Amino acid sequence: MKHRYLKDVSTLKIDLEKCTGCGMCIEVCPHRVFTLNNSKAEIIDQDSCMECGACVKNCPFNALEVKPGVGCAAAIIRGWLTGTEPSCDCPNESDGSCC
Repeated sequence: MKHRYLKDVSTLKIDLEKCTGCGMCIEVCPHRVFTLNNSKAEIIDQDSCMECGACVKNCPFNALEVKPGVGCAAAIIRGWLTGTEPSCDCPNESDGSCC
């Protein structure tokens, strides 16, 4: 089963200048968000990122950035805890154009 979270809210970013294509992000990502393309990591499914931070913590070249505790993962957990629908708390979410 492919994991999908809220669309277009993941904070995951990659700095291709710093990426050496070591593949560590591919190795540790639980949802297969990355692939290698031309000897560089590439984000192939940003909406599957749960913002766990495993890629950031394991990138020896500091080429990745993600803000854990915001976006999808936090929204889903808040929804479970409060019994409400997940909300990423975007300022534009009310008009359907989240983030």
